[in-house]
Amino acid sequence: MEDRDGNRPAERKRGSGVKRVYDILRDEILELALPPGSPVDEVQLAERFGMSRTPIREALVRLAGEGLVETLPNRSTMVSNIDVLNLNTFFDAITLMYRVTTRLAAENRSAADLDRIRALQATYAQTVAAQDALGMIAVNREFHAAIAKAGRNPYYHSLMVRLLDDGRRLLRLYYQSFDDRLPEQYVHEHEEIIDAIARRDVEAADRLARVHADQIVGQIQRLFATDNRQHPVL
Repeated sequence: MEDRDGNRPAERKRGSGVKRVYDILRDEILELALPPGSPVDEVQLAERFGMSRTPIREALVRLAGEGLVETLPNRSTMVSNIDVLNLNTFFDAITLMYRVTTRLAAENRSAADLDRIRALQATYAQTVAAQDALGMIAVNREFHAAIAKAGRNPYYHSLMVRLLDDGRRLLRLYYQSFDDRLPEQYVHEHEEIIDAIARRDVEAADRLARVHADQIVGQIQRLFATDNRQHPVL
């Protein structure tokens, strides 16, 4: 028997199982409960979730597509490492994309874009007040992706989303550095960016985006510098 979408019960169950495994593992990786470099065992996961290895593999494929896990030549799977040696390259790229996409949003945004960005900022403020780190990470991604989309350049939007996804664990460390109590001034940085976009003030949008990026990057760089002093192997 099929449902209105033409899916059989077993297919619906498998699909929901894949999503459940994906959601839980993604959150554990972003929370760093599953540390970078740690092994991911399909058999253990199948036992843990009480399902076959097929939905486990499908969930891992999704996570690999987001760069959160990787399959090694011997076919084993591990949580992707954070590429510490190339952090400065990443920081340069995401800072530039913050600036470019925010500039373009100030030039090209529609009223609907502005409504979407403001709605996401309201949700972001709620997650900050709730000290919900995973919520902050998720909504921050959508907020900056919405700004990039408002710029009307699909190439920049695609690159921005990729960088936001790649930076999620770094953002988790950023929030963790404040014990998940993000200072209100940094929430206001989003508000100032929105105001510049709303006024179509391209230069202010660029400047504010750079200040916002520099603040986040600087905080993360200080974290890694401290960690390196404590653990020279890093």
